[in-house]
Amino acid sequence: MTDREKPSAVPASVVQEMLDGISGSVSFLLPVLGADGEVADFRIAAASAEAVDVGARRGKELVGLSVVETYPTVVGSSLWQGYLRALATGVAYQGEPFDYQEVLAGIPRRSRYAVRAAPCFGGLMVSWVRLDPGEREQRRLSLMQRLGRMGWVNRDLVRGTLTWSPEVYPLFERDPALGPITLEELADRAHEEDRGPMAEAVRRLLHDGEPLDRTFRIAVPGGELRHLRVVFEAERDAHGHPVETHGFFQDLTAAKEAEHRLLAHQREARTQRTRLAAERALAARLQDALLPVTQQSLHLADLTVDVAYRPLQDGLNLGGDWYSAVELPDGSALLVIGDVAGHGLDAVATMAQLRFTAKGMAVTESSLPTILTRLNTLLLHTAKPNFTTATMIMARYRPDTAQLTWAQAGHPPPLLVRGGRADFLPAPEGILLGADPGSRYAASTLQLLPGDQLLLYTDGLVETRDRPLDQALAQLAATAARAGDALSPDGLLREIVTPQTRRDDICVLHVSR
Repeated sequence: MTDREKPSAVPASVVQEMLDGISGSVSFLLPVLGADGEVADFRIAAASAEAVDVGARRGKELVGLSVVETYPTVVGSSLWQGYLRALATGVAYQGEPFDYQEVLAGIPRRSRYAVRAAPCFGGLMVSWVRLDPGEREQRRLSLMQRLGRMGWVNRDLVRGTLTWSPEVYPLFERDPALGPITLEELADRAHEEDRGPMAEAVRRLLHDGEPLDRTFRIAVPGGELRHLRVVFEAERDAHGHPVETHGFFQDLTAAKEAEHRLLAHQREARTQRTRLAAERALAARLQDALLPVTQQSLHLADLTVDVAYRPLQDGLNLGGDWYSAVELPDGSALLVIGDVAGHGLDAVATMAQLRFTAKGMAVTESSLPTILTRLNTLLLHTAKPNFTTATMIMARYRPDTAQLTWAQAGHPPPLLVRGGRADFLPAPEGILLGADPGSRYAASTLQLLPGDQLLLYTDGLVETRDRPLDQALAQLAATAARAGDALSPDGLLREIVTPQTRRDDICVLHVSR
């Protein structure tokens, strides 16, 4: 069995959008499960633009790499154990600084790192800080890049001087040759909803010395609105009057846009869940109307028909299994069981077509092969553009002759229990409905004796995850023969069906004379 990646709670593309707005060396790891279901590897599913490894791979060059294959010496280390522990416990891992060596082009390179790994969206959000002595100066120089689109500001209110760090000018798309502009001027460029609050916050900072830490939408040349965090505090003289302010601007636009996109994805997911819930509820109501009870006992002609219907999910009768057991105007009994491919509204709609069309044609005394032929044509002409198929057994029992005539369309064979034996009836010609416009159907006749029992069922009774179909059919026959006169749908289900191995809905008709 090949390793498989455990899916993220949100698409990796959404996480990548978030990391695009984050500074520093950050990557998002998804666990890869081995054949035993344990974590065997991690794959880098997303990385920030400033993410870099010991081999100088950066940003999106890291995406898709296997940790085991790319950094083999990490496996089994304290860092690896920290990853596994954080994923299992949900508690962030903060490791001690460690040395890591990788051989590139035959040259060993050793680096020292501090790592933090936090569980996030079913994976790990991992941040790396490189502590190499030879690169500390480079780290200091890239501090502003690590913090992300951020620059410092100082203003001397006594001398009337204002200083911006070089990193501030790109935040406002401003030419450094024009020099800095004051907070009061920036307030005039704020979005109309933010203009008043920003002007008031600036006034309190400059006149009252009240600290400022808020995010405002400010227009830059070209009309773009940027989300800028404005953080300032004032220094006071002996009289308590502000004489100097210092602080910073930080562009949070990318992070805000990623947050808005994530919220939009969440709203879309909620809408989808609501739609699916409504569809399930409607399908359940429709199926309840078609199959009003999941268990009943009927007396038709001189037959007793016991029915058991078990959907795969409790409370959601959304499958395509169905049955019909009615007495026809001529006194004969019509017994039908079928299984439409799929689930949901499409399956319920197809089930309704088949059930009522079959009953209507049987009332007109059409032969069973004729009915199946016309149902096949019905599916072929109404299922487009979605390809729909169904299996089915129809049987007509005449009490005056005790004869049961039956026909089938690709359905599991009926099981006859007689004299302590249980045998599957040889199937007359017929493939599933909706597959071939040239399909041909035939009928067989059976004389029902007093004490005979006949089982009609859908494939959910015999198709399981843990055994081949022929073994499941053999078990069904053995169980029915062993039950004898005590055979019942409920007892049969208890004997051969387990919740762990079920794959589909189950419908069983037990016919006895």
